Amino acid sequence: MVEINSRKAAIVGCGFVGSASAFALMQSGLFSELVLIDYDREKAEGEALDISHGLPFAKQMSIYAGDYRDISDAAVVIVAAGAGQKPGETRLDLVRKNVGIFKSVIPEIAKYNRDGILLVVANPVDILTYAAAKLSGFPNNRVFGSGTVLDTARLKYLLGEHLGIDSRSVHAFIIGEHGDSELAAWSSANVSGIPLSRFCEMRGFYSHEESMKKIAEDVKNSAYEIIKKKKATYYGIAMSVKRICEAVVRDEKSILPVSSIQNGKYGIKDIALSMPAIVGKNGVEGLVPIELSVDESARLIASAARLQEVINENVVF
Repeated sequence: MVEINSRKAAIVGCGFVGSASAFALMQSGLFSELVLIDYDREKAEGEALDISHGLPFAKQMSIYAGDYRDISDAAVVIVAAGAGQKPGETRLDLVRKNVGIFKSVIPEIAKYNRDGILLVVANPVDILTYAAAKLSGFPNNRVFGSGTVLDTARLKYLLGEHLGIDSRSVHAFIIGEHGDSELAAWSSANVSGIPLSRFCEMRGFYSHEESMKKIAEDVKNSAYEIIKKKKATYYGIAMSVKRICEAVVRDEKSILPVSSIQNGKYGIKDIALSMPAIVGKNGVEGLVPIELSVDESARLIASAARLQEVINENVVF
């Protein structure tokens, strides 16, 4: 048995997201070793060289291109392999092509690494997290996706801009699918412990329903807007990958809305979607119950049903 190196990570897939994530992890100082894997070996080599040239300005580490045998002792394997979302395309439109890619990638990862954590970043992240869990045979706690961690950051950013406050003081979650059926859990949202609606009134805002609807729509459409303007999104998700890796490597027990396979809460079972979870060295160490209204609960169940429908129609193992 190969002993896991807690200071080593691997990234499979060196497109925009994988490369940006590698750059963010280099700057973070979390790892002393980072291996990049891509079907185009020269692409991985080029990214490793380019990022390595910045090491004199960061902390010492080894960044190199490798193959699946090099991931045997990696604590975290970040799976960013897959086709990217194009203008006018939804995340769910990517299902068949990216599930096909995962059918070749995930068994190779599982062949060489049985004890690390699989962090799925490719889209549609919920479907691919489900596929990764089934294809790898890993325990569900050690296979999870970036989920709505970025969507939640977008929500906090927009609320911070709206209220004129530090977004880090905003506590709110986007839950469900990372996609068109996602929802903002307004019932549990607060600013430093003050219910959101009351804080809004403290700042002179009273049109709660209208503002919440617009902000939630802006969050949901953020990726579409960015892709329309620059053809791809990668910096925000790269920072999300860094944040998730911090929680794992430092065993922070941080509460993050990652995508993981649900175990029956709200009647949702054997579907991967995002709910607040305790994330530490063992992966998803538990789900955190949050207050949801009747409408929010119904929308969450509908989001799960939409994902189940897509799996039934497109995912065959």
